[in-house]
Amino acid sequence: MSAHSEASHGTMGQLMIGFALAAILSIIPFALVMMETDIAPTTLVAIIMGLGAVQIVVHLVYFLHLKSSTEEGWTLAATVLAVVIVAIVLAGSLWVMHNMNANMMPMSEGNMIMDPEATPGASMSGTHEGHN
Repeated sequence: MSAHSEASHGTMGQLMIGFALAAILSIIPFALVMMETDIAPTTLVAIIMGLGAVQIVVHLVYFLHLKSSTEEGWTLAATVLAVVIVAIVLAGSLWVMHNMNANMMPMSEGNMIMDPEATPGASMSGTHEGHN
């Protein structure tokens, strides 16, 4: 027998527990947003991100069968590295979006009205006089 066929891939009960947990962890953030709760937006984002992190762990344990046993040590090490890289990418993305939001010029109604003389192409009517 190969090593793959000897490995346990979980019972149907374990898979159903994982599915139920994943569904619950998806429904809770959806309900919080759709019900328009009185939770502060920052707290709501923190709750959603926390539940997302828990859902990642549920997927790793129940569907990818990640364990901390010695024979699975390399898989655990690779997963930890992937988590660190994802955390760096997410933190960097949030940082960039925050800085762009803080440093971009606000778009008010006064900024949207264009001056016809400053618009490129508006004063081009007199440039083609010699081409008749």
